[in-house]
Parts: sequence; C-alpha cells; structure tokens
Amino acid sequence: MDWLLDGGVILAYFVIVIGIGLYMGRGSRTMEGFAVGNRNIPWWAVLASILAAEISAATFLGAPDEGYKFRNFTYAQLAIGTILARVIVAFVFIKPYYDYKVVSIYEFLNIRFGERTKNGASAIFLITRALASGTRLYVAAVVLVLGYEMFSGVALSPMQQVGIYVGALIFLTAATSVYTALGGIKAVVWTDVIQATVMFGSLGFALWSLLHAIPGGWDGAMRLLNGPKDLVFLDTGTQPNASFLTNLRGVLESEYTIWAAIFGSTFITMATHGTDQDMVQRMLTAKNFMKSRLALILSGLADLPLVFCFLTIGVLLWAHYGEAGKAHPFAYYILHEMPPGVRGLMIAGVFATAMGSLSTALNALATSFTEDWYLPYIRPGASNGQIVSAARKSTVVFSFFLVVIGSVTAYAAIVLKSGIIPIVLGIFGYTYGSLLGVFLVGMLTKTRGSERGNLIAMLCGFVAVAFLSGLHNDLWNLLHPMNPAFIQWRELHPGGPVFQHWRLDWLPAIEFPWRITAGTLVTTLVALCFRTPPERVRAVLDRLARPRA
Repeated sequence: MDWLLDGGVILAYFVIVIGIGLYMGRGSRTMEGFAVGNRNIPWWAVLASILAAEISAATFLGAPDEGYKFRNFTYAQLAIGTILARVIVAFVFIKPYYDYKVVSIYEFLNIRFGERTKNGASAIFLITRALASGTRLYVAAVVLVLGYEMFSGVALSPMQQVGIYVGALIFLTAATSVYTALGGIKAVVWTDVIQATVMFGSLGFALWSLLHAIPGGWDGAMRLLNGPKDLVFLDTGTQPNASFLTNLRGVLESEYTIWAAIFGSTFITMATHGTDQDMVQRMLTAKNFMKSRLALILSGLADLPLVFCFLTIGVLLWAHYGEAGKAHPFAYYILHEMPPGVRGLMIAGVFATAMGSLSTALNALATSFTEDWYLPYIRPGASNGQIVSAARKSTVVFSFFLVVIGSVTAYAAIVLKSGIIPIVLGIFGYTYGSLLGVFLVGMLTKTRGSERGNLIAMLCGFVAVAFLSGLHNDLWNLLHPMNPAFIQWRELHPGGPVFQHWRLDWLPAIEFPWRITAGTLVTTLVALCFRTPPERVRAVLDRLARPRA
C-alpha cells in the first residue's frame, strides 16, 4: 500500500498550496491588486516566484535528460547569457515600466507608439503564450503514466495514455486556476514560494540519493564516466582547420556553444524577461524598481547552480543506469527507486514546477486580455469590480484553452507521433524577436519607430526567422511526408539541387538559440527606418512629466 502514502503526500501538497494561495490572495478588489499585488510584495518572494515560473515540468524532467544524453555540462553554457540579459533588462526595461505604472507591459507600447503597435504585441503574446504553455502542460503527466504502468503492471495503449494525460491536465489546471482566479498575482507569487521550496528540496534529495546509490559516490561515478575529462563545460562549436564561413555555419546550426551562450541566450532571456507579460508581471509586484532589479539579477545568479544541479542529476543517472536507453531516466528513477513518501514528495515537485509555470501564464494571459482588449474595446469605463471580475472570468476561459491545447498535444505526440510538437514547443523563438525588437526601439530611442513601421518590422522579423530556421520546410514535410511527387523528386536528386524546395543550400538552418537574435535584429533595423510622428514624441514627453497616478 505504498501508493497510499505517496497519494497522501501529494494530496496534502495540493491542499496546502491551494489554501495558501486563497489566503494570501484575499482582498484583491482592484486591477492593481489583482495584477501587480499593489506593488508591495517582498523582493525575495519575487525572486522565488521568478525561479518557479522559469522551471516548467519540461525543464524539471528534461534538463536531467540533457546530462544523461550527453554526459557533460555544455547545456549550462546558456546560463551565461541569462545572467547578462537580466542585467540589461534590469537597467533598461524595469524603470520605464515603473515610471509609467503599467499593469500590462504592452501599455508601454501604446504610450510610446500607439494602439496598433500595442495590439500587435499583445496579440503575439496571447497566442504564443497560450500555445507554448498549453503544449508544455502535458509533460507533467509523464510520471502518472509511468507510475500507473509500474503499479498495475499493465502497459497502457496510446489512447489510454492520452486519457491519463487529459485527466491530469484537467485536475492540475482546475486546481491552479482556482487560486489564480480568486487570488490574483499575490496568490501566484506566494504559492510560487512554496513550490520553489518543494522543487529545490526535491532536487537536493535526488542528488543525495543518487550519490548514495552509486558505489563510491562521486568518485565512483567519475570512474564509470571515464574520468572528469568527459565533463565538458564549454564548447566553441568550431573546427581548427575549417574556414570562417564553415565554422560560422556550424555555430549557427548548433544548440549548445559558447557563442550561443553569450549572444543567443542573451537575446532569448531579454525577450522572455523583458517583453513577456508572463515573466515581467511578477517583477512589477516589487515595491520599487530597485527591489525589482535586485530580484531579477539574483534570479540570474541562482540559475547557474540550478542548471548544474539538473545536469549533475542526469550525469549521475547515466553512471547509475549505464547505457540503458531509458526514455525518461529521472521520472523512472523517481518512480522505481525513491522510497514511499519521498517518492510522493518528488512527484509533488514535478507538479510544483507545472503549477508554478501554469499559474504565471494564466494570470499574465488574463491581465493582458483585460487591460489590452476588454477595458479599451469591450467595456470602456468599467468599474474596478467589473474589471477584476473580467480578469477572473478570463482566467477560467484561458484555463479551458490550455487544457485543450495540452490534450491535443498529448494526442499528437502519443498517437500520431507528429513532428508538429517541436514546432509548437519552440514557437516563441519565431515570434519573440519581433516583440523584443519593437520594445528596444521604444526603450532606446525617442524619435524612431511608428505604428505602420512597427507592424511591418514585426512581420519582417517573423518571416526572416521562419525562413532562416526552415519552418516552411518543416511544415511542408509534416503535411507531405508521403507525397509521391516529393519522394520521386528526392530519389532523382539525392544530393539535392542548389535550391532545396524552399531553401538555399548555402543558407544555414539556424537553431533555436539564434532565432530570437535574428528576429530582433531584423525587426529593429526595419523599425528604425521609420520616424515617430512629432505629436507622439511630444505626448510621450508630457506623459513622462506627468506620470499616471
């Protein structure tokens, strides 16, 4: 009856989290309270909330897989860029958001450029965040599927697995949306503190457990791994005897290199932590921009040991299991080798990462929709009560959409084994460069960028990234995998002509760390070609002189 103990631990976790969320979020009767907690949340709670929001269930289970697969720490290089980017965001983005006292950060674009830019950016966020968060949701149910098969001894059919995924998604989303809708951002932040504590405790116990399970501990693991020389930390992605263009292509087509860490990861984090309502909203709950800067920069410094912790777990899992080829080694270890009770706490840690990311997404989606669309277009002049009510109702509606997206993702991944999953998981790479480019023009210039120019620039940024990453070819191959004409064409041209259906052969297919970089550069350069109307410049200066009360 070990599963009863695990179930009791998981149930207790849900009761505590929901109870604390409802208690801490009580009294949110205005949009300022619902969305930014009246800007009086301690910086250390904001710090914990940022970390909880960053680490999804996909990261919790997937990052150890990187260590298990490659048996090195090259993935951790990307943390370098996250630290650099947070410093930039802290000193470029945060203060203007506080100066204008925005609730939705896309209000800044409305003030700086106008409604069309704000609407375009807000729409990109709503669509991208819903798809990305919904797709990642289904990862949290991996442990339930594996756990059911372990305890029952029965291998589930694909449709049975989908059924468990859908049930888990409904339960997780319903539980999270209750305290998120009623408690607002205060409930999100304070439950994130609990969830971060559970997550960190789970990781610490996993490391301790693995080191005791491997004969000889760390030294024994090193012997199994052929010594510390295999634990590579940095990879340039270049070849000594290759030409500059060959090395450049290799770097752009590689995921984990020092160049991707310094440049690609910096642009990614600038976009996710500076222009995504999901992440920025919790930063705006701090008492002032200085406290917000402190929480943001410290969260970057905390990222590096966290990433090393995840990767070390993966490396130790390989030393423990060897080349067993396990699909989900960390999930397998939790279910098969953790003692009862502790196993329940570890599963709760997986759920904690999922709920932390989910509550953040729901609150941000509801806030952006209410501030950017409901208030200006659906019900102008609404009272505080009506605005908060709309935010709570939209939280529930977005919960439904995320469950649908997660369920479709589970079906596509398990039953159809569709190649669409990597595309949806990485969707923000195609769109967030456009967001970052427009925000940078707005933040760093006073007279460049216009309504029409910004929309053209954002479209150019998306098209450039889609073409450089080969999105059009991925979609073509997905929709025409067995097309007879396509198969015949490939047989007749095994080496491929200079122009491979829609891609120039000499053009590199850039990997995900470079997509936001490319999109940002293209969007920024195009937007800079347009001048801000003089009346808009004067209006912005007047607004700065008389900040909103």
